[in-house]
Amino acid sequence: MGPVDWLAVALAWALAAALGVAFYGRRATPQGNLALHGFAAVLLFASATMLGHMFARVGTATLDAKPWLYFMMSGGLALTFIGPALFITAVRREASIRTALYDWGYWLAAYLAMGAAFWIA
Repeated sequence: MGPVDWLAVALAWALAAALGVAFYGRRATPQGNLALHGFAAVLLFASATMLGHMFARVGTATLDAKPWLYFMMSGGLALTFIGPALFITAVRREASIRTALYDWGYWLAAYLAMGAAFWIA
């Protein structure tokens, strides 16, 4: 396993956070409980860190030879883990499927952007 690229982790985190503001507008900026927003930021950083760890495990030689893996792996996580979890939770809570799908769209865009950050860095 190679080292985690912490600069790419920070860039990925920043891109995902910026996309959150773009997707959710004022609802994504701290207006209420700042501690909850801070905790959400930490959780988003943990997601970026885990992507960094995953890419470090694959190794730079493989990723240089197959750059599509950045997008396949990051987007695949959003499509097959995060999105279904959001959808299943919405169904179980009898919540809005439309909101769950919108959130799924955000997470797919965020994970693809984080994949791009690791590819660029």
